[in-house]
Amino acid sequence: MSDDERRWAWPRMATGLREAWREGYGTHELRSDLLAGLTIGIVAVPLSMALAIATGVAPQHGLYTAIVAGIVIALTGGARFNVSGPTAAFVVILFPIVQQYGLGGLLLASLMAGLILVGLGVARLGALIQFVPYPVVLGFTAGIAVVIATLQIPDFLGLTAELGDSYIANLGHIATALPSIQPQELSVGVLTLAVLLVWPRLKTPVPAPLAGLVVGALAAFVINHWLPGQVATIDSRFHWSLDGESGQGIPPIAPHFGLPWNAAGPDGQPLGLSFELLRQLLGPAFAIAMLAAIESLLCAVVADGMTRGRHDPNAELIGQGLGNLCAPFFGGITATGALARTATNIRSGARSPLSAVVHSLVVLLAVIGLAGLLGRVPMASLAALLFIIAWNMSEAHLFLRTLRTAPVGDVAILALCFVLTVVFDMVLAVGVGIGLAAALFIRRMSGLSRTARLEADRHPQLGDLPSSVAAYSIAGPMFFGVADKALAALHVTDPHVRIVMIDMRQVPSIDGTALVALRNLVDEMRRSEVSLIFVGLTPRQIVKLKRTGIHSVRGRLNHCADFDRARRLAHRWLNIGGEAPTAHDPGAGPY
Repeated sequence: MSDDERRWAWPRMATGLREAWREGYGTHELRSDLLAGLTIGIVAVPLSMALAIATGVAPQHGLYTAIVAGIVIALTGGARFNVSGPTAAFVVILFPIVQQYGLGGLLLASLMAGLILVGLGVARLGALIQFVPYPVVLGFTAGIAVVIATLQIPDFLGLTAELGDSYIANLGHIATALPSIQPQELSVGVLTLAVLLVWPRLKTPVPAPLAGLVVGALAAFVINHWLPGQVATIDSRFHWSLDGESGQGIPPIAPHFGLPWNAAGPDGQPLGLSFELLRQLLGPAFAIAMLAAIESLLCAVVADGMTRGRHDPNAELIGQGLGNLCAPFFGGITATGALARTATNIRSGARSPLSAVVHSLVVLLAVIGLAGLLGRVPMASLAALLFIIAWNMSEAHLFLRTLRTAPVGDVAILALCFVLTVVFDMVLAVGVGIGLAAALFIRRMSGLSRTARLEADRHPQLGDLPSSVAAYSIAGPMFFGVADKALAALHVTDPHVRIVMIDMRQVPSIDGTALVALRNLVDEMRRSEVSLIFVGLTPRQIVKLKRTGIHSVRGRLNHCADFDRARRLAHRWLNIGGEAPTAHDPGAGPY
């Protein structure tokens, strides 16, 4: 297959599954996947409920996401060990969508994001995610962690505060509601938090989230039955109605098919579908897709580091897109690769994407068989679990280390992304952060580009040049940020100079802006009847200059492989040695 055919061919799918089977898959690998999937499934149940509630929707929608998207992404993606489902990073994006458009708007935005992700994968843009600067990623993830933790304060303390999509306003609502703190809610939350912190040190096979929520549920049961006051639970907070049946908490039924736009809008009525609604949701959908791409591919990179493997970024984007396309039709919200669950999957001995499929089936069995027990989980316990998630997500030690040790520019980008994420939103933070990082990079690169005149006594390769020949050297990339600066020194002011040589051997690339600046320089030299000789151009640069249409005073531009040939050509032009000025040197070529 030629390079052009490979470039336009449809990217491969399910490369993670193919790789596992190609290496050999038997009963031993299946047993390892079953045990790993069981472990991750147990962890995913409380996390999926908590993250759905933090997003502003009922807990079953997080469970449906882990079931449907988890299976689809595992079977079609390009990462062998990624476990996908709802993640904490999306809370700050999805919560405002739910507030403005309801559940139906969130499902529709997730579907649109899935289409965008598939498009990114088909266009083979998976490798571009690596160009998001680390301070930007660290800044917005730490900001997301702060927002998530803040949103859990009312449930943790039992406050009666209505939160919206403005962080500053939410702080005011929480401060106003502090007098309504409920001691029984706080007690359950603190007890759950203590178990979550201490349990990992016991080195037991029971996951800490499961242990913490079980202890919290038992404490809430005791308080609600034998002590004064009531502790809010999933049963008391959420209600469901489906096909004439209704109940409290989580419906004990498998995900069922439904059109996303028929789900409830902000007024509780079916959302509906219109071009205007799609236009309004396009921006949020694009933000969801970008964050999903970043998080899933970062998750895959971490998994590669833990297993010494290699993922297919384009196949993973297609898999993530397909998962987000399917999940909304079954009540699932946005999904992406979950770093903590993926790491646990690897540590639990997973061998293939089938472990993620098993994890989804475990969640499905929990929905069908344990919905009644899941409804007894206290809201304060889920808030405590999200406190732990937010803390782990913030990577506070890396955040502080970067503030202490990184260059000033990177520190400024980190701090700005953090503040913008907390005060405004992640989309603005990432956009501004990448823009500033690009500007900082341009500034640094401009310092590496320089132009200097070469003197014969310091550069023996020039040989014996007459005073009418000047030689210059350009070093560093020539792009829009440095083009004028790099070429400024080449403007000839000496009326005796008739020929200019430019050493291009240390110029790795030339962009369109630099080509325009170079053409203006050549035009100026033409008017002054100064000839130009390039030295050491690469074939790609030759093609670029040729397409630019640059012509010298002699009707052509000449290039030579080295200064020896350039010097001979200059001597001929000056009619030294008795040869005609139009003689063509074998080492020179017209454009």
